Amino acid sequence: MQEDTICAIGSPPGQGAIAIVRVSGPKTLNAVSQICFLQKSGKQLADIAPGRMIRVWIKDKESILDDGMVCRYVAPHSYTGEDMVEIFCHGSVYIQQRLLQLLIASGVRLARPGEFTQRAFLNGKMDLSQAEAVADLIASSSGASHRLAMYQMRGGFSSEIAALRQEMLHFVSLLELELDFSEEDVEFADRSQLTELLERLTKKIDTMARSFASGQAIKNGIPVVIAGLPNVGKSTLLNTLLNEDRAIVSEIPGTTRDTIEDTLHIEGYLFRIIDTAGLRHSKDEIEAIGIRKTREKLRTARIILLVIDLTEATSEIPQEIKALHLEKEQQMILVANKADKVQEEYLQQKVAELEQLKAGTVIPISAKKQNNLDLLRKELVSKAQSLAGEQDVMVTNLRHFEALDKARQALERAKTGLKEDIPTDLVAQDIREAMHYLAEITGEITTDEILGNIFKNFCIGK
Repeated sequence: MQEDTICAIGSPPGQGAIAIVRVSGPKTLNAVSQICFLQKSGKQLADIAPGRMIRVWIKDKESILDDGMVCRYVAPHSYTGEDMVEIFCHGSVYIQQRLLQLLIASGVRLARPGEFTQRAFLNGKMDLSQAEAVADLIASSSGASHRLAMYQMRGGFSSEIAALRQEMLHFVSLLELELDFSEEDVEFADRSQLTELLERLTKKIDTMARSFASGQAIKNGIPVVIAGLPNVGKSTLLNTLLNEDRAIVSEIPGTTRDTIEDTLHIEGYLFRIIDTAGLRHSKDEIEAIGIRKTREKLRTARIILLVIDLTEATSEIPQEIKALHLEKEQQMILVANKADKVQEEYLQQKVAELEQLKAGTVIPISAKKQNNLDLLRKELVSKAQSLAGEQDVMVTNLRHFEALDKARQALERAKTGLKEDIPTDLVAQDIREAMHYLAEITGEITTDEILGNIFKNFCIGK
């Protein structure tokens, strides 16, 4: 329990209909009782049942500052695990600031960024990965990123880490028990079972670590790059998807010379749509720079919309696809544009030819007339769902990724040690090191520096 009492505005900064001021710590009740008085006489704030909203006069000395509400929480049954009060006042900036001044005058100090959540962690109300998920939840900008943050905040990721550590703990305890009977040459830990365990745990941790790229994409927006030859309709497609004129559209090839990026929400997923310069060899120095940027964006894309002009010959498309150098985790949609300008029979023939390439789903559209755009949006959602559904646990935090990677390396050393029959104490040390890195994720092992780095990025009041 912290010795000092803190306060902060818990609602968005600025003027609004309602504002919330939070107070937490041992002097909470005393400080708030000097400012908030029940409108029903004869009762004190301490007489009110915890968790119940009560109407109060908020007083500035003898004058009434506001007509508000108060909700009281008693330790350990609060967000922070301490005595805590939330004051609901009108959203005047003056009222909010004056209320803070009155609380400070009564012996309370302003909270640092994330200090309420930090106290919740220190008081055992949540582990460190759950605390980090609070910030992710606040920052979530799509249904998918919200679901990831909620899963982590409710302890889903923590449970996975705890289960991994428990399995390691069982075997490392047996290995260390053997050291106490080293003179008797006794084996408590079955080496074949231990090898099998290390193989399984290494694979599990490696899978979790590899989900980081997908997790980041879901959290920050899935990068979708629109690529293709010049003048195939890439910029028109961008404008149509965004429903605004973000890119210049011209019949002159090479109009787009830089990347243009905007965000798009579809069915709970956030996509970062990126229009790029047409892929071709150009002697124009500025266009050549744009083409280099296109290739850079292609390397970071999770989904590539390869736009194809159906009115032009498609014989070069296989080479065009090969030139993209797709990574295993990247997905592609072949967008057959200008379908409105060709006959139906010709269209079916070209779609069949494209489907035979087996490079990705083929969607015939007309970006200009907005034909079949719904099919393209559904395919984007389908690709996003497959990205999000690769596994049960998805890592979204760089700190977690680094800890998992270090734990995997320690387990790899333990596996090598078992094969090479190195001393038992060294194998046990490697397993304990893996356990240490997993414990860093949940905060069972941490430092003030780590805590400072995590909570400094929180908003004040949370």
